[in-house]
Amino acid sequence: MNDTDKEHEGGRGRRETRKSEKDQSWVSKIIKKRVCTTFIEDCLSNGALCQCGGERETHGSIATRDYFGAAIVSQWDSSQHSSEYPTDAFGELEFAEAGRRHSHFLRLSCDTTPQMVYTLMTAHWGVPSPNLVVSVVGGEGCEKVKTWVREVLRQGLVRAAQSTGAWIVTGGLREGVSHCVGEAVRDHAAAASSLSQKKVIAVGVAPWGLVHNRQQLINAQGSFPARYYVQNTSRDSCCLDNNYQAFLLVDDGSVGRRGGEMVFRAKMEDYISHQRTGIWGSGSIDVPVLCMLISGDAAMLERVDLSLKKATPWLVLNGSGPAADLICELLDALSAGPMSSPSPQPEAEGSKSPSAELRDRARERVRRHFTAEADLEKLVDRALSIYQNRDLITVFHGEQESSDDFDTVLLKALVRASKRVSSDASEYTEELKLAVAWNRVDIAKSELFNGGIQWQYEDLEDSMTDALINDKPQFVRLFTENGLNILDYLTYRRLEGLYRSLSDSSLAYTLLQRRLTERQGLAGSLPTVPCSLDRASLLKSPVSEPSSAKELSLYEMSRLLWDILGDVCEPFYYSPLKLDQSTSTRRALKHMKKLLLEECTYKEQRCLSPWASLFIWAVLQNRSEMAVYFWEMTGESVLSALAGCKILRELSKLESETETKLSMKELAQKFENLALDVFSECYQSSERRSFTLLIRKSPVWGGATCLQMATAADARLFFSHDGVQSLLSQIWWGDMERSTKVWKLVFTFFLPPLIYTNLITFREQEEEGKSEEVTHGRDTDSLDGGDATVFSLADIMQTEEDAEEYAALRAKLKGASNPKRPFILQRWREFWFAPVTSFLGNVLMYFLFLSLFAYILLVDFKPPPLHGPSTLEFVLYFWVFTMVCEEIRQTFFVGSNTIYQRMSLYIQDMWNKCDILAISLFALGMCCRMFPWSYEFGRAVFAVDYMVFTLRLIHIFAIHKQLGPKIIIVGNMMKDIFFFLFFLAVWLLAYGVANQALLYSYDPRPNWIFRRVFYRPYLHIFGQIPIHEMDADKLEEGIQCTNNATLIEAGAEPCMSTYANWLVVILLVIYLLVTNILLVNLLIAMFSHTFSKVQENSDTYWKFQRYKLILEYHSRPCLAPPFIIISHLHLFIKRRIRKIPSTKIKHFVLEIRGRQASKLNMWEAIQKENILSAQNKRERESDSERLKRTSVKVDSVLKQMVKIQDHNRRLRMLETELEYCSSALSWMVDALSQSNLIKPTRPPPILRGKVAYRHTRSVQNIRNKFLILSCTPFCPQNSLNLSGHVSTRCQKSTTGMLAHVDSCFPQLCQFGWMSFGWWTILDKHWKLLSLKNPAVLQFLTHSNRCNWHLLPYPVQRHLHILSFF
Repeated sequence: MNDTDKEHEGGRGRRETRKSEKDQSWVSKIIKKRVCTTFIEDCLSNGALCQCGGERETHGSIATRDYFGAAIVSQWDSSQHSSEYPTDAFGELEFAEAGRRHSHFLRLSCDTTPQMVYTLMTAHWGVPSPNLVVSVVGGEGCEKVKTWVREVLRQGLVRAAQSTGAWIVTGGLREGVSHCVGEAVRDHAAAASSLSQKKVIAVGVAPWGLVHNRQQLINAQGSFPARYYVQNTSRDSCCLDNNYQAFLLVDDGSVGRRGGEMVFRAKMEDYISHQRTGIWGSGSIDVPVLCMLISGDAAMLERVDLSLKKATPWLVLNGSGPAADLICELLDALSAGPMSSPSPQPEAEGSKSPSAELRDRARERVRRHFTAEADLEKLVDRALSIYQNRDLITVFHGEQESSDDFDTVLLKALVRASKRVSSDASEYTEELKLAVAWNRVDIAKSELFNGGIQWQYEDLEDSMTDALINDKPQFVRLFTENGLNILDYLTYRRLEGLYRSLSDSSLAYTLLQRRLTERQGLAGSLPTVPCSLDRASLLKSPVSEPSSAKELSLYEMSRLLWDILGDVCEPFYYSPLKLDQSTSTRRALKHMKKLLLEECTYKEQRCLSPWASLFIWAVLQNRSEMAVYFWEMTGESVLSALAGCKILRELSKLESETETKLSMKELAQKFENLALDVFSECYQSSERRSFTLLIRKSPVWGGATCLQMATAADARLFFSHDGVQSLLSQIWWGDMERSTKVWKLVFTFFLPPLIYTNLITFREQEEEGKSEEVTHGRDTDSLDGGDATVFSLADIMQTEEDAEEYAALRAKLKGASNPKRPFILQRWREFWFAPVTSFLGNVLMYFLFLSLFAYILLVDFKPPPLHGPSTLEFVLYFWVFTMVCEEIRQTFFVGSNTIYQRMSLYIQDMWNKCDILAISLFALGMCCRMFPWSYEFGRAVFAVDYMVFTLRLIHIFAIHKQLGPKIIIVGNMMKDIFFFLFFLAVWLLAYGVANQALLYSYDPRPNWIFRRVFYRPYLHIFGQIPIHEMDADKLEEGIQCTNNATLIEAGAEPCMSTYANWLVVILLVIYLLVTNILLVNLLIAMFSHTFSKVQENSDTYWKFQRYKLILEYHSRPCLAPPFIIISHLHLFIKRRIRKIPSTKIKHFVLEIRGRQASKLNMWEAIQKENILSAQNKRERESDSERLKRTSVKVDSVLKQMVKIQDHNRRLRMLETELEYCSSALSWMVDALSQSNLIKPTRPPPILRGKVAYRHTRSVQNIRNKFLILSCTPFCPQNSLNLSGHVSTRCQKSTTGMLAHVDSCFPQLCQFGWMSFGWWTILDKHWKLLSLKNPAVLQFLTHSNRCNWHLLPYPVQRHLHILSFF
């Protein structure tokens, strides 16, 4: 069994191939369980139980005693007293009444290899391979979990697992921390999306003997599923938790005891820590494993110590429980002392050694936390051993730190551990690798790319490869923005490595393997390639990667792109492979075999178009976000988007999965919309440049143009843009004005001298040239920056060479064109060389051809030679011959591809197939009509052929704006007719055979059978029902018929059977009901649906068809058949003999190089940036983005509020302590003042602005009722002075508002203290106070020995009452 099976991202491929019950029958043969085979008596159970926890009856043998009466075995050991047997509990687990998906479970021996279990989980259970493993230990049993620990698990751990794609490993039982983790996973699944739910994997590793109701899981053949019931009993804490995806039930032979799974769990964690992250293990780091300690008992120290010795990092939650608190205290207390080995050292004279002091401090803290433990020294040794590996331990103060930053704490803990293990590794590099593995770009931005670290190219190389392979476009964007040069990064070696990393379930991988198999089959199996990928290639392929994938080369990629893109562009990557486009397949394979056997120098070359290559790689994998980002970075935005649209639509035709097919179509439509948006922006900026953009020949995309790629991609929406249609109209009308009326063209066509009149308006070339120069200058000036900041030295040199070449060519043209072409010839060419003139001529001559054909067929069709054919018929033959010459020219002499490609391209057009059919029928009819024996057959063929030639008119009228869309609708309705005919044929056959069998018992004549089975039922639909031949009551008398079989075979008419004639009538009624009502109305409904659907987009479809028609007539000669033979001879002399290139081709294909191409690319990039900026602005202003920003702000405010509440809590604690100190000092002052021990020489000091503590509570009560506003000097005779700030009613109702309760303290007045009394506020008339005009209250107290004093707040002379509650 392969232990490193490739895991597809998200587990999609594995879930689709999940093993059934039959496929997992091998589990019991490989996985074992443990059963106790020796009974060793437990002294505490009076001989009823074994030390394993099982009963005596379940054991086969009993440990005997020797002759001296002592037991040979006194201690039970799992490895010695238990045996392994095939496991009897595995499969899927269904929790009764839980309503959740099934979980996987497995009973396994504690000695099972982790490699086998990990492969079973990832390859057969469909569990996604982890990017992080967090093993939560401690907090078992009935121990109560603290509230803040629950919040850390809920808000911190599960969210970190979701963002990183982690496994959370716990005990998996409904107790303690395991139950809390299960609840946190459940709450996350209820709130998160389906994609996020797949990223949180909870795995339970529990001892088999401790699981309650484990008998429900036992089934030797496996359970699919096993129903597991949980009752609300006291033992529910040992039941399995239904929120876990997988359970590993470790069996060491014991029953009801804990700890048997710890050794296997530690080995499992260590094995996973040596596996690679990412798809196929292609990540740049091993899977990080972090153990998380919550609480724990004394035995947990051994577990921590063993893991630390294996360099497993630990995160300890301080304040969660005994073991965790002990470790945290050890790290804090022992760090101040010297560190040495835990073994005691000999003491020096007069002092202890440093190790002894350290041991004493450790012993003191161990004794404090574990007072009941007997073996104290062993725990001290464990504690000191843990302290030695303190670099692997990170402490989380849950009560002080926020759970929102828990994922950052995990990252820091793993980075700290990785730095300790790998001393030569950079801390930031390891942290970056972890952030990439977890896909936490937010951590990378805030912690690593905040401007404080200067990243080098070498630091980002590995992480860039990891981000590309594992589909993390945000990191790719981050790396390219912070120092990674894509030109240096992407070599052909790395590009081949990226294609090797394709998932084996992807369509592109399958297509590449086909091409690889073809190469291996024709060129032979290649030996080991000396230039295969090594570790320096940054793509570390796993062992399980197929050997065939390692041999993928640029040739297979080029062939794949050629298959998808077709003949639109030249083959990719032929230049580094030193191949030519015209090279045959067999010769190319031989060349590749020779090239791969030699030193592969091309692999180290830089990719010429890195962004375009990455864009193609992402599109082939249907990675939406990655492809869009690469499209943003690549040049030639419009053409690149159309190319992505073409690739995706071709792949969607080959994809079998419906979901993937739909996603491909959606992404293709997205790229078409992007191309349309960018071109629209370009068209608004400059019409002339946008036209150049459409016909510019691209060196990046194999010489393709935007129009060619849009045609191949079926980008009808792109063609419907006004800019594209404007260019097509300009090409269609040539040098004539677009507003020219059609009747003027027809009139001029028959009277050519009218060309030189003002009937038709032509554009002036000189004025147009001047306007283009002005526009060119304006567009050039609008570009940002000068040319010196854009072009490199090589570009400048190329530009100078182009300038010299252009100057020489211009001088040559001037010399050749002087004197200027005569006006008569110039105007003649402008009229006849326009595509609209060619189209008009072909239409008129085609109507003349059909008229001649009809005349000959109806009137002048002479007998065979020697009496015929007639002269007009020979003219018709010559006419068709010129048509054949034109079709040959279109097939073999149009385009720059190979002959095979030209023929295949010609055959793809439906109307070309119609032309071939018409010409073939004409040739057949012409040959047949020359002979007397086939004369009539030839005439029939000519009649059918005339119909085919006439139907060809549909294509001609597709250019019309009104007829064009209707033709498209008719074409789509033809598809509906085929469906209708299928249903009709079924009913026709069923009714026709039954009707014939019921009416005629025997009629072997084939022609009559065909008529009565098919033809007559078909006529029934239109109402032609011969009742006298079907109804026995309507039979006509005197009809000659017979029932003699011999006479019937001789040709006599058989008699109609009247046995079941009533059934014939019933079948006729049913047949007419179904056909005339059901099927006909179904056809009408289908037509209506097709019409409404096509009518909405008919204009778009018509514009797309218009381009094809314009392209066809643009490439045609100006003369129509039969005069086209003159144009053919002229073209043959001009192209083949004189070698003069065509100038009309530049109307659709224009090659631009050097400075002009760079300016055009820069201008297009500027328009693309404007579009992207506008889109980003719209996204930022959308409601969802505003909601996100508001949510972030609210979260920050809540965090600040939490901090403020914490500060208030601390301030209240300080106030309480100060209150206690103040009370104690007051008590001391009172005691000393009444004592005779100390005679004061001066009065006690008075703290200004404060009152004595004993009256603080009364003052505070009053302050809770009032806030100070204002006050005026008081009158000693009145207890309340309103000073005119309240109404008269208030002044009259002041009696009883304040009441004097206590007396003064004269002894305090003797020392100069203020005299205080206790006051009570009566609410009797308090509501009479006006809130708009707050009153002034003066609280006074009177004493015979003291002066009047203000109460309750004598801060200054006046008291200010602020408000009333």
